Amino acid sequence: MDRRAFIRNTLRCAFAGAAFGALPLLDISALASPVQGKVRLARRQSSDIEELVSQTLSALGGMESFVRPGETVVIKPNIGWDRTPETAANTHPLVVRALIEHCLEAGAKSVDLFDRSCNDPRRCYVSSGIEEMVRGLKSDRVRISHMDRRAYREIAIRSGVELQRWPFYQPALDADRYINVPVAKHHGLSTLTLGLKNTMGVIGGNRGVLHRSLPEALADINTVVHSDLTVIDATRILVANGPQGGRLEDVREARTLIASPDIVAADSEATRLFDLEPHDLPMITVAARRGLGVMDPARVEQV
Repeated sequence: MDRRAFIRNTLRCAFAGAAFGALPLLDISALASPVQGKVRLARRQSSDIEELVSQTLSALGGMESFVRPGETVVIKPNIGWDRTPETAANTHPLVVRALIEHCLEAGAKSVDLFDRSCNDPRRCYVSSGIEEMVRGLKSDRVRISHMDRRAYREIAIRSGVELQRWPFYQPALDADRYINVPVAKHHGLSTLTLGLKNTMGVIGGNRGVLHRSLPEALADINTVVHSDLTVIDATRILVANGPQGGRLEDVREARTLIASPDIVAADSEATRLFDLEPHDLPMITVAARRGLGVMDPARVEQV
C-alpha cells in the first residue's frame, strides 16, 4: 500500500469513529520517515505549453506512472487570486488543461479541481481562466468546484509540531491521487510560494496565524496532504510583489516546468529560478529534516 492510500484508509477509519464522538486522528509519527535513495525530477523548457507538459511527464514515465485506470484524481492548482494568466499569480490554465488531458488518457475515473481562494472565489475562478478552460473540455469526468464549507473535517495530528489539530478539506484526502500544481512566484512573507505552500489551499481555519511558524506548520500539513506528483508551473514567474502581483513588469517568462513525485525536490529545484538555493527557504529545510522529501541535489536524479 502506498503512502497516500495508507493516509486515506487511516482517515476513513478515523472519520467513521468520529461519528461516535471521537476526533479523527492521524499519527504523523507513523507516517513521516526519511526518503531513501535517489528521487526523480524532470525539468524542461519550451514555449509550447502542451509540448512542455508532455515532455516533462514523459521523462517521469508518463502520467500512467502516477494515475491508474479507474482512479479518482484531484488536481490542485493555485486559483487564489483575482488575476489573469499573464500576471503569474495563478497556475496557467493551459498547464492545468494538459495535465487533465493526460490524467484522462491514463484512465482516471474523475478529475476534480478546487482551491480555497484568497480573493472572491467566483472572480478568481473566472479571471484565472481555469474555470472557462474546464467548461470548454465538456467532459463529465472533469469537475471544477468551489470549496464546500460542510466538507472540512478537523483532524487531530498526533506528533504534529505546530499543528495538533486542524480542519482539512475531505475531498482532497479522499481522492486516490493528488497532483499538486502550484505556480512559482515571490511571496512577501515566505520569500517564495511553491508546492509545499500550495497545500494551504485545501485546509480550513484561520490560515493567517500559520505564518507565525510557517515552516513547521507546512510540514504538518504536507504530512497529511500527501502529493503523489508535484508539477511546478514556471512558464512565467512572479519575481516581486507576490503573492498577488498585478504588475506585468514583475513577471519573467521562464517557459519552464518542474515535476517530481518528491515535493521537496521539486520545490528545491524551483528556488534556483529565483537565484536562490533550497537552504534559503526554511520551509524547505524543515520539510527535508522531517522526512517529507529530498533537498540534497546529490540525491536527486534529473531525468
